[in-house]
Amino acid sequence: MPALQPARRGDDATEVTDLPVPAPSELLTDDVRRWVCVRCRAQNGLATDSCATCGTSFETLLSEPPDVAVKRLRGLSALGREIALLVGLFTLWRIVGSVSILSESSAFDRGRWLWRFERTLHLPNELSLQRQVLAHKAIVESLNVFYLAAHIGGMAALLIWLYVRHRDRYRRWRNVVVAFTGVSLLVQFVSVAPPRLISELGFVDTAEKYGQSAYDHLGSGLVDQLSSMPSVHVGWALIGCLAVIRVSRSRWRWLAIAHPALTGYAVVVTANHFWLDGVVAAVLVAAVVPLTARLKNRRPALPDPA
Repeated sequence: MPALQPARRGDDATEVTDLPVPAPSELLTDDVRRWVCVRCRAQNGLATDSCATCGTSFETLLSEPPDVAVKRLRGLSALGREIALLVGLFTLWRIVGSVSILSESSAFDRGRWLWRFERTLHLPNELSLQRQVLAHKAIVESLNVFYLAAHIGGMAALLIWLYVRHRDRYRRWRNVVVAFTGVSLLVQFVSVAPPRLISELGFVDTAEKYGQSAYDHLGSGLVDQLSSMPSVHVGWALIGCLAVIRVSRSRWRWLAIAHPALTGYAVVVTANHFWLDGVVAAVLVAAVVPLTARLKNRRPALPDPA
């Protein structure tokens, strides 16, 4: 800290009486003998010349233009808001899954109706598809794990990639995710039973069979499990595929098609969804993508937190 200089003659040539120079200890009490790092907001003792939290030197902070620190703080604030928004959206999705405006019995009736309607449309039989893999334990267990984790992991990876590598496109696709999930939540207030819970159809609950069910700790209620229409798993996978293909310029971007294809296969083979659950999700995505593109984004681009 620079030493305090005695008073000197002013520019107007007026004599200023020299005053005694107080010692630094007389100016700083124990409560204020700190300096705050503008990068991480950590407090550090005056005896230290670098931040103990982020390692930035005091000299670097003094030489850094003020607007750099301000931009960094704004970037971190924007990142915090994005994380809070997405965590809140996911939490809301899980909460709505436990709410239904109709009875549980009617959810099973709608599930049976979907099954009959699919036969009318001559869609592939989900039961036959499941029976092809039931004898292969490793495959079934892998599909169970994929169903449990791929939608969350895939969406997190997509949003992080967009935020870090394609900041100018991030908000566009984040809005698609939020809009699709919000509409899906409204539809899911009308509960529909998944095929694995309709015993007379002959499906096997593969997750329950191998002790991989996500519902083991949710109590005895069924409402949490009756929000199968539409399939958010399929919708998120489709959004991720579209985002990668449209944003990336790599020749490998077309491999992203494998994600929704495998997701659609997994949700059907594990008996968590009917084909039509995925079809409705695809229709919602097809509607949401152009609608969100028309929204005028009047907000500035998200600042860089780095």
